[in-house]
Amino acid sequence: MASEDPEKKTEVVLLACGSFNPITNMHLRLFELARDYFHETGKYKVIKGIISPVGDAYKKKGLISAHHRVTMAKLATKNSDWVEVDDWESSQSEWLETLKVLRYHHQKLLSPDPTNSTQNALPLTKPGRKRKQDPHKHDPVKKKNQSPDIKGAPQVKLLCGSDMLESFRIPNLWKLEDITEIVENHGLVCISRAGNNVQKFIYESDLLWRHKNNIHLVEEWITNDISSTKIRRALRRGQSIRYLVPDVVQAYIEKNNLYSPESEDRNAGVVLAPLQKYASDAKN
Repeated sequence: MASEDPEKKTEVVLLACGSFNPITNMHLRLFELARDYFHETGKYKVIKGIISPVGDAYKKKGLISAHHRVTMAKLATKNSDWVEVDDWESSQSEWLETLKVLRYHHQKLLSPDPTNSTQNALPLTKPGRKRKQDPHKHDPVKKKNQSPDIKGAPQVKLLCGSDMLESFRIPNLWKLEDITEIVENHGLVCISRAGNNVQKFIYESDLLWRHKNNIHLVEEWITNDISSTKIRRALRRGQSIRYLVPDVVQAYIEKNNLYSPESEDRNAGVVLAPLQKYASDAKN
């Protein structure tokens, strides 16, 4: 593996979407486990990890404001040299499908200046054209229709736990064409938690089975069952969450008194945004 040519390795960006309500040490571990997995194959080089908290319009029960969730995620990753937080998704006024977030980050990677938000808003072909203008005059025409997994452009893969993968079967939570594009053009990196039979779930789905080579299953041998739900429950009961979340996150939660029985009732009785949207689409 040491003799592998770094130039021949496929570059990968790991994107994690979710509530991060709040971010926990488990969320951060997902990135480390996935990076170890890819590097151990000798075929990939993980160049970046991105945490993209969902916006308030998702309407999940107990979801506190995106401002606080993004701030906590930024505090948690402050000392990381490769995982960062992106607030584009959380700043949208409407809920965004995960596929749109994947597309956005792929486009952003192709932009000549990823820090320029104006450039990011341009169509995919424009930044690609500028990027390749000088060295290869005819490349833009080809680049326009190339899939995200071409050599030369980093692959943006969706990093998730087995619970997200298994949520694909919940009626009206995902669009079939979105799942197809995610597993076909981008790929999944699924960290399996204890007690989840992810391989069986993939076997039972014709769509996932067809694209199983683009679904990377990572075994979590040092099991970790921390979840945001359990963190919020502990906080409501006045119990310690130390060593379950980064110290800076714990301090921020305490300073702003973020999780309470009242906050847990936020959006109670409100239909989750995707369920509302897709159920409505189905009727029409």
